[in-house]
Amino acid sequence: MAGHSKWANIQHRKGRQDEKRQRIWTRVVREIMVAARTGGGDPTANPRLRLAIEKAKAANMPADTVKRNIDKATGALEGVNYEEIRYEGYGIGGAAIIVDTMTDNRVRTVAEVRHAFSKYGGNMGTEGSVAFQFKHCGQLIFAPGTSEDQVMDVALEAGAEDVIADEEGAIEVLTPPGEFEAVKNALEAAGLKAEVAEVTMRPENTVELTGDDAARMQKLLDVLEDLDDVQDVFHNAEIAQ
Repeated sequence: MAGHSKWANIQHRKGRQDEKRQRIWTRVVREIMVAARTGGGDPTANPRLRLAIEKAKAANMPADTVKRNIDKATGALEGVNYEEIRYEGYGIGGAAIIVDTMTDNRVRTVAEVRHAFSKYGGNMGTEGSVAFQFKHCGQLIFAPGTSEDQVMDVALEAGAEDVIADEEGAIEVLTPPGEFEAVKNALEAAGLKAEVAEVTMRPENTVELTGDDAARMQKLLDVLEDLDDVQDVFHNAEIAQ
């Protein structure tokens, strides 16, 4: 299938994430703890924990730090108990936003998220107000120049749902969440390394923003992403660079 150009937006997002690398350990630790608490401390039997450990390795987190936080989550060590809470709302131009948090104080978290929405031009909505505009799926994105035929052959054989090429030649592979790891491993075994590989909330449709609206939307997203309790921010805005 053919798709719209997403490559510039993807590169922009990756660049902004790299700028905030110093904060990634906090988020990875919370993800490890919640994954271990909900699915057990054995990575071989807990796919979510395996992915969290993979993120920790990518962030150069020491193995003993990973183990210590698994032990905290499973009760072997005393630790903080985090809960997952999702908030939904609208940004500039009616763009849909999902904010996933992990917190030990939901009163603090909801106040901070609501304040960010209201101060920077958004509106916080109720549960389910925008989630229907997104698809929970695995997503792997390959840089322009990657062989579409090879990606398609390997991905579909491994259980992917779809392979989409955009106008600039970037290739997007979509998987059911439960098949993400198998598809990713099969592609890597074939020598195909994705620029982006994650289980995400992918927008079904996008809202294009330019000029002042684009700048205001980016500011709102930056403020939300910088909140201590926020793990991920998903949105359906195509922000002109």
